[in-house]
Amino acid sequence: ILCVSVFVVLILALVAVLLWYLCKLCFYQCLLGRSCGGDGRCLRPSQWCDGVADCPDEDDESQCFRLQGTNSLLESYSSVRQTWLPVCADNWDDGHSRAVCQQMGFNRLFSNLGVRDPTWGRLEFLASTFLCVFCLYPHWVLMCLTAECGVTDVQPSSRIVGGTEAVNGAWPWQISLQRDYQNVCGGSIISPVWILSAAHCFKTDRTPDLWTVFAGDVSLLTSKGYLGNIIDKIIVHEKYNPKTSSNDIALLKLRTPLTLTSTIKPVCLPHVGTDLLTEQKGWITGYGYLSVHGETDTNDIIETCNARQVLNGQVLEDMICAGTLQGGVDACQGDSGSPLVVKKGGVWWVMGVTSWGIGCALPNKPGVYTNVTYFIDWIHEQERKADGTSFN
Repeated sequence: ILCVSVFVVLILALVAVLLWYLCKLCFYQCLLGRSCGGDGRCLRPSQWCDGVADCPDEDDESQCFRLQGTNSLLESYSSVRQTWLPVCADNWDDGHSRAVCQQMGFNRLFSNLGVRDPTWGRLEFLASTFLCVFCLYPHWVLMCLTAECGVTDVQPSSRIVGGTEAVNGAWPWQISLQRDYQNVCGGSIISPVWILSAAHCFKTDRTPDLWTVFAGDVSLLTSKGYLGNIIDKIIVHEKYNPKTSSNDIALLKLRTPLTLTSTIKPVCLPHVGTDLLTEQKGWITGYGYLSVHGETDTNDIIETCNARQVLNGQVLEDMICAGTLQGGVDACQGDSGSPLVVKKGGVWWVMGVTSWGIGCALPNKPGVYTNVTYFIDWIHEQERKADGTSFN
């Protein structure tokens, strides 16, 4: 009888602990909805992007537009269907376009074009604008850019293994990320206060005071004696996995905005679903070790990276494989975090962040880069959380 009593007590205690854990989980986790970023308040999925601000910081109405694909088709999030749908309107103007660009984290409307689409469908637009029962009007294509992004005053040349020394202004978004005046990683200027880099650069230390950003000069020799730019915040992707190199992306917020010049300019961020690498050649830059072997060339984007004789399945969906199977052109040590860029429409777009590779410019071992388009929403979300404003 005593044994049975003890067993019953243990079962009841286990049930009590389980109930306590479930209650705690329900209290702290938003199991059936989405939580506000500020106070963790749980909202129903239908409350997101419905035109009514339910979160204290309006978090539920802050990411309701996006530009989809290479053609930059404007889409809005439907709280009714809980999916992304194309925007169609008959009275859309530049004012709407500028407002949408600003909400998505840009401060410049580059182009504004209506495109006829024969597909009819019900469109639940944000309540703050209008509702279309049938999509009879043009879908809208926008080109939103950060001011002065992606433009250079100098014809570029490659600065990489297999490449040649670049000239000032050829890659004005390239920065050197240093500790004790020693180049550790690279990065890209995406706005006067934000730098895009790789998470693995900060595996050992994420203390901002230990790092300095140097911008505006391709020569590392001139950095000594220059104080550089102080980092205020280092944001490493919360799901970064050092074993697989997945989510290898980081953002650096500068304490003081950069002064944009001919040698200091931001590169343009692509839109969700954009794949410029299938139709354009990519360029890689950085401050890593330079070899005199090989010719200056752009990278051919290849689709055979996961073959057994190449990288054997290690390239994940949030990565880009770029290079030539012959070797000779590749990123290298010290280039981590630096950009893979593509030129289209007269501007340069950052499509990748130098992540990992096997050796340096070896045959059958092309470099692997973090796919920037995969993380566009994350980038804008971190910026908004950091200071509540758009890129400017």
